[in-house]
Amino acid sequence: MEHDNPRMQRYFIYFSYDGTRYHGWQLQPNGISVQAVLQQALTTLLRTPIEVVGAGRTDTGVHARLMVAHFDFAEVMDTEQVVYRLNRMLPRDISVQKLVPVAGDMHARFSAKWRTYHYYIHTAKSPFLRHYSLLVTFPLDFKRMNEGCKLLLAQRDFAAFCKSGGDNKTTLCEVTTCQWVQTAAHEWYFEITANRFLRNMVRATVGTLMLLGRHKISLSEFQCILTDGNRSQAGESMPGHALFLEDIVY
Repeated sequence: MEHDNPRMQRYFIYFSYDGTRYHGWQLQPNGISVQAVLQQALTTLLRTPIEVVGAGRTDTGVHARLMVAHFDFAEVMDTEQVVYRLNRMLPRDISVQKLVPVAGDMHARFSAKWRTYHYYIHTAKSPFLRHYSLLVTFPLDFKRMNEGCKLLLAQRDFAAFCKSGGDNKTTLCEVTTCQWVQTAAHEWYFEITANRFLRNMVRATVGTLMLLGRHKISLSEFQCILTDGNRSQAGESMPGHALFLEDIVY
């Protein structure tokens, strides 16, 4: 986890991105990724091959209001100047906020204590929300969905919301915040904070809570889905364009 060369300085880079045109965060053989674009910009600017390690993976079309990555660099740098020049080089859908030197054993992924995601929905047609929020045309019982959130807070194993074929060694997660929040007459978001997330976990959780909100399943059936841990019993995975990685705590 710690870098090998004692002369190397590790840096945390804090940035945000609109994931619309990317095949997720991680390097892809057949598509453009945020990681590839950021690495190329840093490599060009610092004139040496740079590899960045992200705090996590976001899927195709998913956004990050805050993402953190780390990389190692041998020379002292003017971090404010590097941020300024990076932002001039990067496309308009990626923005760097700051660059911070950290201890050599700090790791963008493994040192993160908590991550927070928001999933945005709106219940009345809006031309201005469509790219970053899901239009829901059926009535939802948000009070009932928040009852489901209480059950999620007591849950440890989230196998029911894990994409099959994932490389997770464990499906255990510690969820500390789980709620639906109303921000305007027809606008809501689902907020969830956990120490770690499984692949597709947030979108599958939202899809299953919506079954509850539509009265398609009961609270006891929702609990059975959690207990049984069978992905095929849970709701569908909701579209990625309304999902944001909101915050990461170290």
